[in-house]
Amino acid sequence: MAESSVVRDTRAAYDAVATLYAELFSDVLETLPLERALLAAFAELVLAHDAGPVADLGCGPGHVTAHLHALGLSTFGVDVSPEMVALARRAHPHLRFDEGSMTGLDVADGVLGGILAFFSTIHTPPPELPAVFAEFRRVLAPGGHLLLGFLAGDDPRPREADHKVTLAYRWSPDSLAKPLREAGFAELGRVLREPHDGERFRSGYLLVRQHQEH
Repeated sequence: MAESSVVRDTRAAYDAVATLYAELFSDVLETLPLERALLAAFAELVLAHDAGPVADLGCGPGHVTAHLHALGLSTFGVDVSPEMVALARRAHPHLRFDEGSMTGLDVADGVLGGILAFFSTIHTPPPELPAVFAEFRRVLAPGGHLLLGFLAGDDPRPREADHKVTLAYRWSPDSLAKPLREAGFAELGRVLREPHDGERFRSGYLLVRQHQEH
């Protein structure tokens, strides 16, 4: 798939703030007990299914990739920003980090046991999101798990969000669950968290599993 202008713009935006972003967020999980619990549940499900490694897509400086590794998962990170990838490699030299885009992953069909996409699809224009979910389905093994973090809203249609780095979108859980279902995923659970101090939007999480049969 040809690279879109959105991907190029997102790469440039995150390259520009990579060092600051890493300074602000590399230890953020220490203040997020609900997210740690979700990641632990995700790791337990992936390990129980034993279908392959986990890709942390939109890994940024690699802090969540490292957290998943500490939970016992074989994991690697992918990010569209080469500056983020460089920071992740420097901070976590024992782990693998690759530059890449969610619209065309350099991953073989059906080899992943899990995908973590923590707020990494939020910059994808709504019409392009089904293609991203189709790519997730392609690389996941049958029965593989996906944990998706997103900016949550109430409107039945996705709405633009004034993100501090670059244009993003807010989705209601129901409106985001629909394209996931159409891509061949079965929902296992969802969580909404109200904003913490300094946050402007609610955080949403959808945990889904690819159907066993293609």
